[in-house]
Formats: sequence, C-alpha cells, structure tokens
Amino acid sequence: MWTETDQSLRRRLKFANFKTAFAFLTEVAAEAERLDHHPWFSNEYNVVEFRLRTHDAGNTVTKRDHQLADAIDAVATRYETVE
Repeated sequence: MWTETDQSLRRRLKFANFKTAFAFLTEVAAEAERLDHHPWFSNEYNVVEFRLRTHDAGNTVTKRDHQLADAIDAVATRYETVE
C-alpha cells in the first residue's frame, strides 16, 4: 500500500529473498524507462522501498508519480511478497 505525504508517495515491499527482490526491481526499471519517470528506491536484501516525487515539479507528487506507482503495483502482483 502506498502512503502519500505532501512530498512523496512511499511504499515498502518485502520479498522471500534477494533474488526475488532484484528480479522485481529489474521489471520496475523497465516500466520506469517506458514511462520516462525514474524512482528513488533502496534495496537491502529482500526489502525494497520507493519514494516517488517529481523533481521538475518542485519535488511534489504529480500524476506521473501516481502512474509509476500504478505500474509498480502491477509488477508487484507477479511476485509473492511477505508481511
């Protein structure tokens, strides 16, 4: 589930292992390229965290961030998450 603040959309996903988390991120990277909107993310072992905001809109949340969040959600449905 995404959490929205004034400054970003945030989501944390936990996978069974690093390999699954990395495969997920690889698919997200392809979607980000397709949308030409690249997220901030961190990956530590099996946990992936996203923070979406649009830099050229004063680091605020825009329609583009919501579009990328929807794309990330669609990719996530193809992976089993834990927690």
